[in-house]
Amino acid sequence: MKTTTTVLAIVVALGAVGAGSFWFGARSQQHAPAGAADAAAGSAQQAKQPQQRKLLYYRNPMGLADTSPTPKKDPMGMDYIAVYEGEDEAADPNAAKQIRISTEKIQKLGVRTELAGRRPLGKTVRAAGRVEPDERRIAAISPKFEGYVERLHVNVTGQPVSKGQPLFEVYSPELVSAQREYLVAMQGVRAMKGAGADAQEGMKQLADASLTRLRNWDLSPDQLYALTQGGQAQRTVVFHSPVTGVVTEKKALKGMRFMPGEMLYQVTDLSSVWVVADVFEQDIGLVKAGAKASVKVSAYPGRVFEGRITYVYPTLKAETRTIPVRVELPNPGQLLKPAMFAQLELPVGPTAPVLAVPDTAVIDSGTRRIVLVQVNEGRFEPREVVLGGRAENYVEVREGVREGEEVVVAANFLIDAESNLKAAVGGLGGHGHGGAAKASPDKQPAGAAKASDSVAHAANGTVDGVDLKAGTVSLNHGAVASLKWPAMTMDFKVANSALLSGLKPGQTVAFEFVERQPGDYVVTSIAPASGSGPNAPTNPPPNPGAGQKPHSGH
Repeated sequence: MKTTTTVLAIVVALGAVGAGSFWFGARSQQHAPAGAADAAAGSAQQAKQPQQRKLLYYRNPMGLADTSPTPKKDPMGMDYIAVYEGEDEAADPNAAKQIRISTEKIQKLGVRTELAGRRPLGKTVRAAGRVEPDERRIAAISPKFEGYVERLHVNVTGQPVSKGQPLFEVYSPELVSAQREYLVAMQGVRAMKGAGADAQEGMKQLADASLTRLRNWDLSPDQLYALTQGGQAQRTVVFHSPVTGVVTEKKALKGMRFMPGEMLYQVTDLSSVWVVADVFEQDIGLVKAGAKASVKVSAYPGRVFEGRITYVYPTLKAETRTIPVRVELPNPGQLLKPAMFAQLELPVGPTAPVLAVPDTAVIDSGTRRIVLVQVNEGRFEPREVVLGGRAENYVEVREGVREGEEVVVAANFLIDAESNLKAAVGGLGGHGHGGAAKASPDKQPAGAAKASDSVAHAANGTVDGVDLKAGTVSLNHGAVASLKWPAMTMDFKVANSALLSGLKPGQTVAFEFVERQPGDYVVTSIAPASGSGPNAPTNPPPNPGAGQKPHSGH
């Protein structure tokens, strides 16, 4: 009994230990995945969080020597542009050559860019031409003896004829005499069969000469056979068409007399025609004999006739600076009529792809070619390029641009004008116009200049406009010698809004201003100028009509 109790106690103890282990393991499994999930979620959130670029400072949108550690606006109300790490000029050696334009202005200018890529620069040379008959397929019928036209078998110009078809009959006394001479010679040959060999040979030569004479007068073999076999001279002789074609010219009239060599009919085979096109001088180097060409005529819209260039003429027409090019093409159904107007299209140029940009991306000054490359948002770098061949709306770039770079294809002239304006203003020598060196953002941030250090500048001008809400006045002032400024129109802030009271457009004033910050000019005093009319400033600009607002457009 004691042994049984002991065994039962051991079993209960082991069961309690097993239950405790099961409960502890379950708790561990329940809490361990939760901790791992939290760690994974934290890693995923950290991976999804974008890396923030480090903001260095804000720069003047006009490119003036003015920066700020905080967002601000320039005197014209334009936002300063944020400069992030990697965009600083100190880190980019080419930044000094780049043009900076605000995003707002890029949108206003309508700037568009396109990637420079490789493409085949196939070109189509187009030229105007005319349909002409093939000169090798024109036949003229001209009798070689004198005679009269007895009968016309074909009496209409433009009538189609086939080869061997009778055209007209003629009567010629000379031809009748030649036939009789042959017949007499043949009778002599038969009569002298018993004579000597020399006499027979002489008479035979006379008959052969008469027959040869008739052959040279273009009598047909049938007519000669009838003469030799029939033994009678024919009064008239029939002339037949030598080719199948169309009667393009007819001079023969019934009963008319003609002289030897006079052309009575002209028959043209129009199954194949020429198109003679006038190619401009600058394109003739691309045209080669044997090249395929397409021909279009206005009589058959949408239809294209295919042919080949068979000849490039060796002479140039000085009046039009063009060179004729001959294209030979079949003319089924005789759809192409001589003297029709035709348009020639000739695909030329290399088929291998080359690096090319749209031709609108190139600014050609006459001495060099410039392409504006967008290196970053709002930043454009002018590059001088070396161009190659041209095609439809594209031009090959051999040097200056790499594949995949974005080039400006629209409003690039406006961007170029923008950069030239800034360069011109910067060369005036004034501090606020680019004359001062650009301050480093960490050494000389905006706002570091003190009013006590400002130097007052005096000028005379005319009030163009007053903005009480913005606290600014637009002045058409004369030259400012202390700043080396020329006469111009620009906007000024005022130190106190009370200075604007009483000012009216067209009023002549004398005023003083200071440069509170680089590029920030503030009027400290302004009063009507004495001894002058309201529209005549004491120190007027040399050409008031040419005055510009260098800041107003930006």
